[in-house]
Amino acid sequence: MTDAVTDKKPLVKAFAASLTGTALEWYDFAVYSAAAALVFPKVFFPDSDPLTGTLLAFSTYAVGYVARPVGGFVFGRLGDVIGRKRLLVITLLLIGATTFVIGLIPSYAAIGVVAPIILVVMRFAQGVAVGGEWGGAVLLSSEYGPPEKRGFWSSAAQIGPPAGNLLANGALALLTLTLTESQFESWGWRIAFLLSAVLVAFGLWIRLRLEDTPVFKALQDSDDRSDAPVSEVFRTQTKPLVSAILSRIAPDVMYALFTVFSITYGVNKLGFDRGDVLIAILIGSAFQLGLIPLAGAASDRVNRRLLYAIAAVGGVAWSVLFFVLVRGDSLPLLILGVTVGLVFHSFMYGPQAAFVTEQFPVRLRSTGSSLAYTIAGVFGGALAPLIFTFLLDKTDNWVPIVGYIGLVGVLTLIGLAIGRDPDRAEAEDASLRRINPAAVPAE
Repeated sequence: MTDAVTDKKPLVKAFAASLTGTALEWYDFAVYSAAAALVFPKVFFPDSDPLTGTLLAFSTYAVGYVARPVGGFVFGRLGDVIGRKRLLVITLLLIGATTFVIGLIPSYAAIGVVAPIILVVMRFAQGVAVGGEWGGAVLLSSEYGPPEKRGFWSSAAQIGPPAGNLLANGALALLTLTLTESQFESWGWRIAFLLSAVLVAFGLWIRLRLEDTPVFKALQDSDDRSDAPVSEVFRTQTKPLVSAILSRIAPDVMYALFTVFSITYGVNKLGFDRGDVLIAILIGSAFQLGLIPLAGAASDRVNRRLLYAIAAVGGVAWSVLFFVLVRGDSLPLLILGVTVGLVFHSFMYGPQAAFVTEQFPVRLRSTGSSLAYTIAGVFGGALAPLIFTFLLDKTDNWVPIVGYIGLVGVLTLIGLAIGRDPDRAEAEDASLRRINPAAVPAE
């Protein structure tokens, strides 16, 4: 029998399975967010004025976040009942199918109001799947690894956003460079959505070859699974849930600033070419590929909450400098502004998965983590682009925007302050392995 801590093969497989699924998730969301800023107002909301069209497009973007708590309720519960692996196969298929369908939806000019209705329905279904994906993906990689290195191994799911963002913006940049403006707006943007099928196939190939986690197997054998995990989380885990939700809000808002709103702001307000803004986001996302696991590993060596808090304060401060730097038309300064912003985001996002999962006992970890992730998404990532756009339109000034970012930064610091360090969670993982050592997979 080989101990899970030293057996690297299933651990590496779990890391890859977690990464590919969340990369697909964020590829879809990055493609959608860029299309919502650049194309959807004309394709699906052509009767609106430019501002209203952008707000409507971002509203459909927000629908994906609003739907996430539904996924958290449904799929998060399933993760604690049927296992992490089965959950992740279902969510991966649903995310991929809805993204592929979005690429096939006829325009408003072709089928009228039915087009935006289908878009909203697909976006909602996509959000439901994403709501269950994150919690399962984090646990898939972290529960194969040793508790003392949870920050690093659970960061696999966190690498997904920059990886997906890199792939999405790379595809969009390539399409922008090779197609004319009219070609891109007419049919070119659809190619980026249809390419999700490739990521789905690769992700399924990895996930179907992997066994469920040793921790879940131990829960099965010890018969310690909750019959009603959702109600039990709300009834017994109120403080951990609030802590986990608040800790996520600032990273979501800052990510929306540097990867979603920066496109609208850079193109419409500052006059940058769309390709220039996408290049800035590509460069920042490339740095995140290495920084997020580095931040996760660093949080295993220092206090996780302290590292997270320092990055949150730095991110808020940098948001002010970001708007000061990019007021001109300098592409190097735009790249610097986006990249450094994503560096601060990385040092929040890297430790985040471990911090959130450590707030909950093992038997409720999938449900609690999924609920925290999805509820925070509604108040963070869903509202942020709408609030950014509204504030800029009403004031024509970026100061209210950074005031909003400062507010969510304070909320995240409160969440970290009321959270707990990982000692108890480590003990729970260790006890589970002692309950059923046979649950640890052999080579």
